[in-house]
Amino acid sequence: FSHNGETLISSSDDDSIVIYDCQTGTTRKTLYSKKYGVDFIRYTHNQTTVIYSSNKLDDTIRYLSLHDNKYIRYFPGHSKKVITMSMSPTDDTFLSGSLDKSIRLWDLRSPTCQGVMHVPGRPVAGFDPEGLIFAAGINSEMVKLYDLRSFDKGPFNTFKLQQDRDCDWTSMKFSSDGKLILISTNGSVVRLIDAFHGNNLQTFMGYTNNKGIPLEASFSPDSQFVVVGSTDSKVHCWSTDNGSKTAVIECKHSGPIQNIQFNPKFMMLATTCSQMHFWVPTIDE
Repeated sequence: FSHNGETLISSSDDDSIVIYDCQTGTTRKTLYSKKYGVDFIRYTHNQTTVIYSSNKLDDTIRYLSLHDNKYIRYFPGHSKKVITMSMSPTDDTFLSGSLDKSIRLWDLRSPTCQGVMHVPGRPVAGFDPEGLIFAAGINSEMVKLYDLRSFDKGPFNTFKLQQDRDCDWTSMKFSSDGKLILISTNGSVVRLIDAFHGNNLQTFMGYTNNKGIPLEASFSPDSQFVVVGSTDSKVHCWSTDNGSKTAVIECKHSGPIQNIQFNPKFMMLATTCSQMHFWVPTIDE
């Protein structure tokens, strides 16, 4: 979603980048990245520009103007597939992590990497809501917290968790109040940990992922619930407070629900397989 909640952008296997109008639920524009392919895609703070990782040719991250479909800048550096990308909530900084076992810190205004962290395994990373610290998940067993202003001095906190042997961590998100970290996987488990002490608060299970694909979970805007899709086209919802399952919603998706996101400004939820579904609450008159 864009920061103002008016549009949503998606990337797909056919190299398309689709911009949706959230007010009408219709497609506003479709662009193609046939030469480079497109994988992870993130809005910058400007609704007309995005950054995205490639899945063809090379592993460079590209900064694209949606207005005229022209590249503003390239961010070369990763030597293997980019598997995590996070835009700072406050400025032009963003993070990327790759199977080359590195996390890189970038500034949109410069093609040169601002900093590199070499890590001992597969990384995931995400900014806290203030944009002051970021969390790095390493090898699906360790969380390291870095201060953005002094990340070159190493992490100021490290939490060791029990390793998930049969799945990998695939995304990491802070709650809106910065107190919780949500870890998604390519298995049938989502973890919720305390962002200050690293203890495992909740383990959410009981949803289907029989394809071993990344299913991205999300917090509700008030951080009181966690939602995740499944390969049998259901949405599962849990309470972050006590870990109880509060809802299982049957969807009309034709395939696995790989991503689920809440609109940052409006009461709207988006779920996606090969189709995009928008959800709005039923309000009794």
